[in-house]
Amino acid sequence: MECQCRLFLMEMPVSLPNSGRVCRLLWARGDFSTPFHPQTDGQTERLNQVLEDMLRACALEFPGSWDSHLHLMEFAYNNSFQATIGMTPFEALYGKCCRSPVCWGEVGEQRLMGPELVQSTNEAIQKITSRMQTAQSRQKSYADVRQKDHEFDVGDKVFLKVAPMKGVLRFERRGKLSPHFVGPFEILERIGPVVYRLALPTSLSAVHDVFHVPMLRKYVLDPSHVVDYEPLEIDENLSYTEQPMEVLAREVKMLRNREIPLVKVLWRNHRVEEATWEREDDMRSRYPELFEE
Repeated sequence: MECQCRLFLMEMPVSLPNSGRVCRLLWARGDFSTPFHPQTDGQTERLNQVLEDMLRACALEFPGSWDSHLHLMEFAYNNSFQATIGMTPFEALYGKCCRSPVCWGEVGEQRLMGPELVQSTNEAIQKITSRMQTAQSRQKSYADVRQKDHEFDVGDKVFLKVAPMKGVLRFERRGKLSPHFVGPFEILERIGPVVYRLALPTSLSAVHDVFHVPMLRKYVLDPSHVVDYEPLEIDENLSYTEQPMEVLAREVKMLRNREIPLVKVLWRNHRVEEATWEREDDMRSRYPELFEE
């Protein structure tokens, strides 16, 4: 098992192309997820959180050789009780408890053949499916209490949320004190139960005019509530242009037999602690004025 884990880590791809051909080769079915609806893939996200916590604990406990304990971590996860299915993953897959020092059974194994094996497998699948549906319904009831989708009519006016995304800002000035909503804008069309098309001005023509309901807030007629959108800076590629202000420090990193000079850059509308290390040659080519004496 340890050898297999090492081979798996060595051959692990950095990324896979997102295409139907890859899904067919992996015998996987691709499902489309909807923006602003993380619950469409919540099961995977929850599993990733558990695995991340386990990997972190393993790395802290065995800092120099954590990868040599992956097979034990895999065993611990597969032999842990899952509240959703009411059993361990090993028991759900093989129909019996895992033989481990903490779970010894009787000597020998009970062999099921023919119809008995099929019947026991079908009963286990039905039991697991029923428990998963019960758990999903319970979690849905918790989420429905906190979440309520608002409905708007054609002709209503709404404020538009312009929260920033890391690395790409659709239409917002950088900074924590910049407005979270702009508008109001008129609703032209209802695309779906929670999707609306807005009448955006020509200055926002580079922005897609269809938005999900969490990005909208109902507008109550009051001239003092109007937030101007003219100062918003938009590029045709929908990206925000960062501007460097000052070089705070210099450093040289060794990469194999090469020396790579780095500079610590302070960006506009950012604090000193948010300065980033960049390659000096790249910064000189992009921002030569930054290095002028």
